[in-house]
Amino acid sequence: MSASTTAPARDRLRIAIQKSGRLADPARSLLAACGLSWRQSRDKLFCFGESLPVDLLLVRDDDIPGLIADGVCDLGVVGLNELDEQAKARRQIGLPDAYQPLRGLGFGQCRLMIAVPEEWEWQGVAQLVGKRIATSYPAILGAWLQEQGVDAQVVELSGSVEIAPKLGTAEVICDLVSSGATLAANQLKPVEVLLESEAVLAGPVHEPDDARAGLMAMLLRRLDGLSRVQDQKLLMFSAQEDCIDALARLLPDADPLLRLPGGNGGTAIRLQTMCNGALSWQRLEELERAGAQGLMVLAVEKSLA
Repeated sequence: MSASTTAPARDRLRIAIQKSGRLADPARSLLAACGLSWRQSRDKLFCFGESLPVDLLLVRDDDIPGLIADGVCDLGVVGLNELDEQAKARRQIGLPDAYQPLRGLGFGQCRLMIAVPEEWEWQGVAQLVGKRIATSYPAILGAWLQEQGVDAQVVELSGSVEIAPKLGTAEVICDLVSSGATLAANQLKPVEVLLESEAVLAGPVHEPDDARAGLMAMLLRRLDGLSRVQDQKLLMFSAQEDCIDALARLLPDADPLLRLPGGNGGTAIRLQTMCNGALSWQRLEELERAGAQGLMVLAVEKSLA
């Protein structure tokens, strides 16, 4: 594992993402939603940015933290589990922090958990004393065991962790869990959470001092804008003056009602607001009963607010 190096000045931003795997397609879709487009190389390992000077490098998930540390890439979309594992491993051998999570991206959610045989009656972490625990995340597990004051043996495996108890190489495992189906198929049950993980945008500890800094800031602004509008809806309707206060009380998670010019020729006032919560059919019907007319719900694609 190499230490962080000073990257040469560049005017193009380089982002590493998974070439294939569960984070690959969501990462590309999210970056495309930020207005990025690319032309892919013949070897399908590099994508040259066409809409903006932002290029993609398509690599293995576990290579991304090291590429950021070495200055080969400026940003990366990677699982927090992988980022945290490599960060803790660097600290264990005396290397300084070289990368950090900048934004959670809202996909690739999973948990790093301790799982024990189904027949065990789980009574707490004290049961792990003296046990062998198989994992692909030895640094995270080792740090957690130390925090818990538990003396257990960490058995590092690169894959197929869930079958370790059947093979007799460990009594317990520490592995990523999403649905839990794989654990159940191997007669295991999750009992302790070590890390709540998701895909994150990772970047260097020290921001570059050239044109890439502005590109990073722009990308983060766009990601923040997408995050804000993810659950937002623009609600438009008309109502009589004496109904407006009651309607506002039914929209506690919305911006103040904005009066719009014009109307339908009657006494109704045109109104709109930005809603940050769910607008179910039941909620719309409640608004209608309170005096809202011509209700219209519009999705919000982008926001710079």
